[in-house]
Amino acid sequence: MHDVTVIDDPAAAGASLDPIRARLLAELAVPGSASTLAARVGLTRQKANYHLRALESHGLIELVEERRKGNMTERVLQATAASYVISPAALSAVAPDPSRAPDQRSARWLLAVAGRLVSEVGALITGASAAGQPLATLGIDSRVRFASAKDRAAFAAELASAVNGLVARYHDEAAPGGREHRFIVALHPTITNPTPEEPQP
Repeated sequence: MHDVTVIDDPAAAGASLDPIRARLLAELAVPGSASTLAARVGLTRQKANYHLRALESHGLIELVEERRKGNMTERVLQATAASYVISPAALSAVAPDPSRAPDQRSARWLLAVAGRLVSEVGALITGASAAGQPLATLGIDSRVRFASAKDRAAFAAELASAVNGLVARYHDEAAPGGREHRFIVALHPTITNPTPEEPQP
């Protein structure tokens, strides 16, 4: 089981968004059969089996074991990942494109960049897995608390200068056998959970 898998097929995305099938996916973080799952989610065995077949046909769950029970064979299944991300590629006709509105200070532009990141990294993972090759990536996730908007602006300017300097230092347009990499830096406010007495601004 993978930690996370990207869903880029529209039909698979639709299957995963069905409330009953989403519940079955969550239950199948540990192996289970139609009969054991039916009792947990309040379905008949036949109905549970119907939904499980649909999930299996889209590669969202897989067979891990077959057990003989009297004159029946019980199929034990498990989710292929602990969690799933639906790629904008599943809605290719309306997938976000950062080049449509390249305002780098816009939150919607940042969302479009994030959507592209999910699409591209998901495709790279699929290709690397099929080729049996590792995938070189780098992720940095940090938090910073600014004392003021002025400090935030100064941080952004200094960060942009440092990043541009590093890119200029290491980018080699003419390197034989070189491979381009996409580099993204994002900054956004964290989401807070306000108390009833303290509404979120």
